[in-house]
Amino acid sequence: MSKTKKIPVELVENRLIAWNPEEGSKLYGLGFYGKPVGIPKPKSAEFDSPLIIDLIEGLYLLEQGEIKVYSGDKKESMGTKKLWKYARKVYEGFDLNYQVYKDLREHNYIVLPGIKFGCEFAVYEKGPGVDHAPYLVSVKGLGEEITSTDVVRAGRLATSVRKRFIIAVPNPKTNKIQYLMFNWYKA
Repeated sequence: MSKTKKIPVELVENRLIAWNPEEGSKLYGLGFYGKPVGIPKPKSAEFDSPLIIDLIEGLYLLEQGEIKVYSGDKKESMGTKKLWKYARKVYEGFDLNYQVYKDLREHNYIVLPGIKFGCEFAVYEKGPGVDHAPYLVSVKGLGEEITSTDVVRAGRLATSVRKRFIIAVPNPKTNKIQYLMFNWYKA
């Protein structure tokens, strides 16, 4: 990440918005952060629309010193603690999901929301538009139950879209994450 001027983004409900298209393009170009408004699959980091950023991505970018978060007027910015506290209120399971997101980003993966696949994250090695996401990641808390039906359902979906299904189990006390990847075989 660069240590240049922080890009201003506004907190609007449960998203952050970089209103300036040039600054949004810069953020997107840093590692496919956010989604440009009205462009479902951008072909490059050059676009002329605001950029919408998920709270998980936003917290990560804030910690990396790339953005400055405002709520309402631009007189007072939100720090990391304040954004984290807000995200916990509006995003169920935020702490565990953020721990996994951060770990994957720090291992140089591109991490996008996986809601259309019924999981927390779609994980790319190079980025959307460059390659297809080879992994779908579902986050489960320590001791959280998962049924065999849940595993089969997720695995069938993942294989139908040619992806590998992974369950991430973060441990908030040790800050370590156990990743369980499933291989599917035809009988």
